[in-house]
Amino acid sequence: MKRKHTWLFGALGAAVIATAAYLLACGAVQRTDGGSGLLPIGAQAPTLSGSDQGGARRTIADARGGYLLVFFYPKDNTPGCTTEACALRDAWDKLQAEKLTIYGVSSDDQASHAKFATEHRLPFPLIADPDHVWSKAFGVATILGMTERVSFLIGPRGKVARVFPDVDPALHLTEVLAALRAARGH
Repeated sequence: MKRKHTWLFGALGAAVIATAAYLLACGAVQRTDGGSGLLPIGAQAPTLSGSDQGGARRTIADARGGYLLVFFYPKDNTPGCTTEACALRDAWDKLQAEKLTIYGVSSDDQASHAKFATEHRLPFPLIADPDHVWSKAFGVATILGMTERVSFLIGPRGKVARVFPDVDPALHLTEVLAALRAARGH
C-alpha cells in the first residue's frame, strides 16, 4: 500500500513540474493580432463574434457606445466560477444602472453554458469558446483546455479601459464597479 501511494504522489509531482515547465517555456500567449500577452489598456478590442448559451450571436461591436465587461473563466459549475458569475448576477440591477454589458467566456460548449446559466439564473450571455478564438485574441492563457480567469473592461469606443489579471472571484464585482466609476470620472 505504501508503495502505491509513493507512486501516486510521484506521478502528481511530475505532472505539476511538467505543467510549470510548460508554462515557463511558453511564456506569454501569442495573440491573433501578432502581439503577445494580455491585450493591454488602450488597445482596440478584437472584432469577435460567438454564440451564447441560447444560440444567439454576440459580438464585441454589439456593446459599442457603452461599457462591456468580458470575463474569461475556467469552467462552468466550478466553485470559483460560480461565485464570480453569481456575484455579477446578484448585482445585475446595479450593473444595468451603470449601463454595463457583460459577456462571460469559457471553453465550455453551448449546452454546458445553457445548463450553468439556467441553474444559476444568470442574466448575461455566456460565450462558448471551445476553439479558444476569444481567449487567443485577448491573449488569455489556457491550461489543460481551461481558460485562465482574466477580465477586460472595454470602453464605449471599443478600447480596453482596464485589465483584471488573476481575478479573485469574491472581489471581482467590487473591482469592476470601482474601475467603471473611475473610467467614467465619478
